[in-house]
Amino acid sequence: MEFAALGAWILAALAGGYLLIIWMVNGGTSTKVTRFPILVVVGHPLAAVAGLAVWIAYLDTGAAAYAWIAFAALLIVILQGFLLFTRWLVGRGGRHARGAEQAFPATAVAVHGTVAVTTLVLVFLTAMEVTRA
Repeated sequence: MEFAALGAWILAALAGGYLLIIWMVNGGTSTKVTRFPILVVVGHPLAAVAGLAVWIAYLDTGAAAYAWIAFAALLIVILQGFLLFTRWLVGRGGRHARGAEQAFPATAVAVHGTVAVTTLVLVFLTAMEVTRA
């Protein structure tokens, strides 16, 4: 299960990287109107990469503390992602001027979110399992 979590985390990172590239190519922070707070746009991938590094440390050492720290990082990442997702949904349906995030393919957003939630569940189950051992 721990390597399934690693694979899911990497897949989520690839889908997120794709979305970040689309956002940047379509103007990113240089657009006059964006619904995405820059600190969340920067913090979301940074927290995800930091959590992934901690998860790799868990895989290397087997220490339950690393598994729980990675899970905590994922909670932060998921909350930031949910903020971005809700702002993306509001922007897609609103009458107001929209920013670069409007170029996101809905399929890519759905894959990224689904795989991220799957990662959260796998990491949580692994952390629970390693704690019991």
